[in-house]
Amino acid sequence: MKKLLSVGLSVLLMTLCITACSTPKENNKPAKQKPAESSAPAAAGKQDKEAKKATKDIKGKTVVFVPKLTGNAFFESANAGAQKFAKEQGFTVDYQGSANASVADQVQVINNAIATGADAICVSSVDVTGLDAALKEAKEKGITVVTWDSDVTPSSRTLMVSQGTPEILGKMLVEMGADSLKKRGKDAKKKIKYCWHYSQATVADQNSWQVAGEEYIKKNYPEWENVAPGNYYSEQDAEKAVSIGASILEAHPDIDLIICNDSTALPGQCKAAQNAKKTKKDITITGFASPNSIKDYCKADIIEQWGLWDCQVQGALGCYMAAYLAAGNEVKLGDKLTVPGIGEIEIKPNDCLTPGAKTEAKNHGVVLLPERVVFNKSNVDKYNF
Repeated sequence: MKKLLSVGLSVLLMTLCITACSTPKENNKPAKQKPAESSAPAAAGKQDKEAKKATKDIKGKTVVFVPKLTGNAFFESANAGAQKFAKEQGFTVDYQGSANASVADQVQVINNAIATGADAICVSSVDVTGLDAALKEAKEKGITVVTWDSDVTPSSRTLMVSQGTPEILGKMLVEMGADSLKKRGKDAKKKIKYCWHYSQATVADQNSWQVAGEEYIKKNYPEWENVAPGNYYSEQDAEKAVSIGASILEAHPDIDLIICNDSTALPGQCKAAQNAKKTKKDITITGFASPNSIKDYCKADIIEQWGLWDCQVQGALGCYMAAYLAAGNEVKLGDKLTVPGIGEIEIKPNDCLTPGAKTEAKNHGVVLLPERVVFNKSNVDKYNF
């Protein structure tokens, strides 16, 4: 992290409010902010000092960082990024979770955070409404609640640090599949048999990507046929992901494409294909997972390409925003903030993710990660998470 916190946060009070939720371009770098023009350098210097003085220090704050489940490459990588960032910035990340993707287990972690007096909670929810009551209790006790990766009801938290809008990610999943089909000689504009394999319908993020992906398919690939409209779910269980993956191949021997919008389902589906002695020439598999969890399948020619975002950055940013608000700092819709070593982020309205969702006047909204990445054999060794 090269930028000092005090310098990065001084930008907050010097920026313009933008209320529209725009869709970022894939892999765009965060725009550099131009310094405000001024004919009075002394006045600008005074304003800068006031901004620095207004920023409250996050040092010493403790954020309870909650994954959907422990032991999963995505969440362990996010924790590694959060721990490194927190150490550099002077606050504490307490990683607490369960090996099971369970509402009850996450509620227990939240209750423990309340009992021990944590300053903030940053959670990836396994269910869109299942944690609401526990998180509202945490807020009533003065604990700041931020979500990352997978959201809850917006009224139950302050900010959501999201990997992208459903439209961005749904399109990305479908286009990775379409491009992989083309690479194996299939005409993606003709009839393609496909299905979705992910964790469960109650996981807000994955379900929203599937819904948006279906809308994108209807508009751009109308000849495609979903052979399992009810979807396949493996509940973020590694062994079940393999068995469900095998059942898909058995039930639909002529299937062309399987989209796995879940970091447990994708390696499980790849393993099932490998067990069935199928390669990327026989079937197209794509989805979201960390590069390290899929690298071996890629090099074994089981999968052509898959994608993700930098979960280490997402973990760091989620915990940073939790500590930042817990320290007493405030943000409002349209505010821009330069986060040390990450770049510029903007507070966007909740309806970026949930149509019709309202956004409160302060400390409420969505922060989008600036980038997403497509991995393949040519670039996967450049990443280590």
